[in-house]
Formats: sequence, structure tokens, C-alpha cells
Amino acid sequence: MTKPSRSEPESLIPKHGGYRKLKSFQVAQLVYDLTVRFCDRYLDRRSRTVDQMVQAARSGVQNIAEGSMASGTSKKTELKLTNVARASLEELLLDYEDFLRQRGLPQWPPDHPALTRFKARRCSTLEEVRAWVEAEKGKAHGQTRTDTDEHDTDASGILQSVPVRDSPCPSAYLSSVFVANAALSLLNLCRFLLDRQLAAQADAFEHEGGFTERLYRVRTAKRKKP
Repeated sequence: MTKPSRSEPESLIPKHGGYRKLKSFQVAQLVYDLTVRFCDRYLDRRSRTVDQMVQAARSGVQNIAEGSMASGTSKKTELKLTNVARASLEELLLDYEDFLRQRGLPQWPPDHPALTRFKARRCSTLEEVRAWVEAEKGKAHGQTRTDTDEHDTDASGILQSVPVRDSPCPSAYLSSVFVANAALSLLNLCRFLLDRQLAAQADAFEHEGGFTERLYRVRTAKRKKP
């Protein structure tokens, strides 16, 4: 929020909203879209996990927006809802980690070559994420040698010991590894952005107060006018 200049009277309800321009909202929205697609393609639709993951992703987006809109009259509500968004995305991150761990699939470190290329693309849409997945699958297939019927090992370290016996479609199983790790990368970015957002909101609340304090200042300034 921009502070009013000394020559400009403080507004009772300052400018608020504008959440669509927040990087945290944009990344959270991409995570939501990606999660809906991920659950539809790689999880059993009858599983409770599907609903939980989709709702957690949706909560991240909706609470960022709601908090932004509420900031005009309640900084406390803005802080609370932003923190709810942060907590929801933390829950979603654990679900993606569980997906990989429970299937014996690799969770890549931040400096993994494929993730480095993903971050460099700065994807903002599902189609851009899909294009990255297809490009990485091409690299993996081009460098892969089959040692046994059960494991594919990528020479460059893109995939290590990925079991394919449990999947009727190894290609889809391979795609799930890329998508899950991309989602984790986006979630880590969004968590970082929301942590900064929360810190800024807390600082503003500490120094400027909330709606009650602003109401007092505005009314006091009004009385002092001739």
C-alpha cells in the first residue's frame, strides 16, 4: 500500500485489491491449474487425496485474493487470510512430496538440471509447463538406456531408478515425475513470495495500525480543518 504524501489527506479506505498483479497470486493460480490437471491425469478420481489437493490449491488462490480485497478495512483480516493461503500451499506441497515418495519416484534438488531449465522458462500458463515437460521427456528418452525390465536410468541424472512395472503407461508415469517436481518448484517460489508478503503486511500493521487507528487519524484531521 502506498502511503499518502504530507499534502495529500489520508483516505479512510485506502486503495486495495489489485491482487491479480501480485506475483504470489499469479504463481498460486498456475499451481491451482496444474494441480487440477495433475489430479485428473495421475491420481484415482475416487481418492480423497484428489479433493484435498484441489481444495488446498484453490484455497491458496482464493485467500490471497480475499485478503487483498479485505485490506481496505481490515489489515488484520488481510494478514490472517494471507497466512491461510500460505498454510494451504504448505499442505499441497506435502501432498506432492507424498506422491513421489510413496511411488519410489525422485524428488529433485533445487539445482537439478531439469528444474534449472524449468525456472529459466518462467512458465505462466499450463501450456508453457506442458511444453517444458515434452522437451524434458525428449531429452530423457534420447539419453535413456534400459538396464532391466523394471528400471530406466537416465545418463544425465534426470531420472534415477524410476519403476515402470506398476504403470500401464510408462510415458505417463515419466510425465508425472516432471509435473510433480515442477509443481514443487512453483510451490517453493509461492511460499517464498507469501513469506515476504506476510512480513510486509505485518510491518505495515505494526507502524500504521489497522482500520480503527486510521479512522481516528482521519476524524482528528477532519476536526482540525477550519
